[in-house]
Amino acid sequence: MVISFYRLALYLFLPVLLMRLVLRGFSNPGYWRRWRERFALDRKSLHPADLWVHAVSVGEVRAASPLILAILERSPGLRVVVTTMTPTGADQLRKSLQDKVRHCYAPYDYPGAVARFLARVRPSLLIVLETEIWPNIVTACHRHDTPVIFTNARMSARSHRGYRYLQSLIGPVLAKISGFGVQSQADAERLIDLGALASRVTVTGSIKFEVQLSPSLREVALVERRQWGSAREVWVAGSTHDGEEEMLLAVYDTAKRQHPKLLLVLAPRHPERFAAVVRLCRRAGYAVVRRTEQQGAIPHNTDIYVADTMGELPMFYSASDVAYVGGSWTPVGGHNILEVCAVGVPVLFGPYMFNFSEISKIVLQREAGRQVKTPNELAAALHEYLDDANLRFATGEAGRVVVEENRGALQHTQTLLEPYLREVVASPKHSPGRL
Repeated sequence: MVISFYRLALYLFLPVLLMRLVLRGFSNPGYWRRWRERFALDRKSLHPADLWVHAVSVGEVRAASPLILAILERSPGLRVVVTTMTPTGADQLRKSLQDKVRHCYAPYDYPGAVARFLARVRPSLLIVLETEIWPNIVTACHRHDTPVIFTNARMSARSHRGYRYLQSLIGPVLAKISGFGVQSQADAERLIDLGALASRVTVTGSIKFEVQLSPSLREVALVERRQWGSAREVWVAGSTHDGEEEMLLAVYDTAKRQHPKLLLVLAPRHPERFAAVVRLCRRAGYAVVRRTEQQGAIPHNTDIYVADTMGELPMFYSASDVAYVGGSWTPVGGHNILEVCAVGVPVLFGPYMFNFSEISKIVLQREAGRQVKTPNELAAALHEYLDDANLRFATGEAGRVVVEENRGALQHTQTLLEPYLREVVASPKHSPGRL
């Protein structure tokens, strides 16, 4: 009965969903392309696969990539399809895995779309990164005897409170999921409280500690730093959201009085906001250079460098003196601060870190970064790091150690998946060969 109401609500919501696709396409035309895939109507994009991995966007794709590579190393002939919900996730997948997997957009959770997708792709296993709970997808996979495994799963206290209102819908869905690899014991307890079977929940740790850095990252970062000006101090603010840039500009104005040569590198989270952020900075009176317009060294009087590209954030962090990770000043829940720690740079972040609560606690305990709650606190912390090279080095090294000491989630997740992957390879549907 509850699932019927959910399905009715989905159909009533369909006009809003379509309008959202149209509107988002004005800022990112990727939303206008391949839209038929979102309803599993494009047969050319749907090919049989042994393994279906769902990673909603950029962060999940980055977390999924080392896991997928490890699976393919173990079973080279495995046919893998990776679905995302966003064009930026699709772009990140191409950069991370190139032609090793197929990509298509995930079907929206309508029964017809899900049925068409499963009939065409016929996966033997679905791996979902983090906690994308889609009742019709899980129910249909359960009906087809396709195991569903959630990896790197988390359930924040905030999400837990929200799902409690939907427990009559979510509880039976969670009970159908074959396994959960969760980031922490707190995540495990919240999922079990919502209806997941305790025997199927395993604490594997966070795959996001498995930060994969390019061997040439440091050399590329040094070249970029020279383009910015080797004698300048550099503050990178990555993955910023609407409402954060105004605050960061105010802090930058304060910091410039103490550090006149300071360069601010702004990397908005969503590409559809690149142009708006450039306009905001220029209206505030700053000299701005866009990454896509850079040719050689930037002018010495540049105040703000807008990183309007995707996939280069680790390099920007590595080239900085101190970094701020966005999505943490407004109730977005934060982004992965370990990308900064891994390159040995002090990390700053705001008060809203509920999506990374365990990780942020570890970083704070090990003095690998600081959480700031007001613009004044951010300005003070920024000044302290910029003014003390020894403090920057010690904090950055603490971050490196945090990442190294907490590696292992990838291996634990592989152990969780091992019996399911054996069955996939042994399945009559498995056909080793080209994608």
